[in-house]
Amino acid sequence: MEQITEAIEMKEAMLYEKLEDNRVRCNLCAHRCNIAEGKLGICQVRENKGGTLYSLVYGKVVSQNVDPVEKKPLFNFYPGTTAFSVATVGCNFHCDFCQNWEISQMPREEHRIVGQEVPPEALVAAAKRYGCRSIAYTYTEPTVFTEYAYDTAKLAREEEIANIYVTNGYMTEEMLDAFYPYMDAANVDLKGDDEFYRKLCGARLQPVLDSLKKMKEQNVWVEVTTLVIPAWNDSEEVLKQIAGFIAQELGVEVPWHVSRFYPHYKLVDKPPTPVSTLHRAREIGLEAGLRYVYEGNVPGSEGEHTYCYNCGKRLIGRYGYTILENHIRDGKCASCGAEINGVW
Repeated sequence: MEQITEAIEMKEAMLYEKLEDNRVRCNLCAHRCNIAEGKLGICQVRENKGGTLYSLVYGKVVSQNVDPVEKKPLFNFYPGTTAFSVATVGCNFHCDFCQNWEISQMPREEHRIVGQEVPPEALVAAAKRYGCRSIAYTYTEPTVFTEYAYDTAKLAREEEIANIYVTNGYMTEEMLDAFYPYMDAANVDLKGDDEFYRKLCGARLQPVLDSLKKMKEQNVWVEVTTLVIPAWNDSEEVLKQIAGFIAQELGVEVPWHVSRFYPHYKLVDKPPTPVSTLHRAREIGLEAGLRYVYEGNVPGSEGEHTYCYNCGKRLIGRYGYTILENHIRDGKCASCGAEINGVW
């Protein structure tokens, strides 16, 4: 594959080991790439130069915005607040349905790395300036820019700004240990069964399940998202497997977002997900015992709201990313007093 040729200021990578013949093994994500001298990892943003592994995207911001935290999506984590959202180019997946493929796949498809130079201190200062409760590492895959996210997260913690990972969950246990305790919340994609991961993403399922369990052990506030794609992961069997894993392995308090697919990137031969399919997915989650199951990309659906699992009262009313009402008081249902899981 053609090398990236633009001049880039590089930073030595975290979590790699030196091997014979100037090769290195990257231990940041579950691919654990064995990289020859002068070559790149699968993510295309980590290069072996003279037997030293470098990040090519440190401080190179391709997108930064102030977003509602609900857009991540996180519905039970400081609802109604904003997250300063940031990304570099690159991803360790190549999903056929990627919504941000122009930047996530740029290094792979265009052999280019672009971005505005923004040091971690400037990101934190911007988050403070805009009154953001959190910084979200998002849009692409934050695992591939972990060095940048890590340095930013440490500074954010000093300013009492929370850190959010919006991720495919393909990091290693070592990465999660290194980032601990700076990760406050994560929205993790749980996309489908192993066949789905192999055919549409270039990955496997098990590392994602392992990451989710590890995050819960570390007391990260976790919410899970499944983009429901017709004929790929919309069967009752697959949806029941996902809901069952969340309920049994992570806990019934973990919110599950089932989101509507729209044709995009390379997967344009499937129609948008029928709303009825999302309704059924939500029912499956509730039947599995999950307390909070949300429907995404369907503004006006009752599945956008947060309900009390104990008395059934609507606690947070939403339309899209806008909160219309909030009846949670000190982390409890204002009606019956039940503890409502989340970070409020």
